[in-house]
Amino acid sequence: MNAYIGNESRRSRVSILAAALLGVMSPALADSVTEHGKALVQVNCARCHAVGKTDVSSHPDAPAFRTLSKRYPLTDLEEALAEGISTGHADMPEWVASPDQIEAIIAYIASLQKP
Repeated sequence: MNAYIGNESRRSRVSILAAALLGVMSPALADSVTEHGKALVQVNCARCHAVGKTDVSSHPDAPAFRTLSKRYPLTDLEEALAEGISTGHADMPEWVASPDQIEAIIAYIASLQKP
C-alpha cells in the first residue's frame, strides 16, 4: 500500500472528512453516507471480502474489511480507490471509485473498525 502514500493534500482532505463523518456531521447524514458505502462494498467487494462485522472472506487472500485498519491507515485507501486498487489478492479486479463513492466506502469501513 505504500505506493499509494505521498499526496499530503489528499491525506489531509481525508483526515478532515473522516473527522466530519465520525464526529461533526449530523448523525442522519453520516448514516446515509455509511449506508451508501455499505451498499457499494456489498456489490463490488463482498464476493471475496468479508464486508460485515462477523462474516468470513470467501477468498483466502482477501482481508476482512473490519480488520483493514490493522493493515493500513484507512486514510491511505482514498488514493488507492481513486486510482483503482490493482494490488491486493492476485485475482482482484481493478475498480476506480468516484470521490462520493470513496467518501462512502471509507465511512463504512471506518464504522466496522473495532476501537
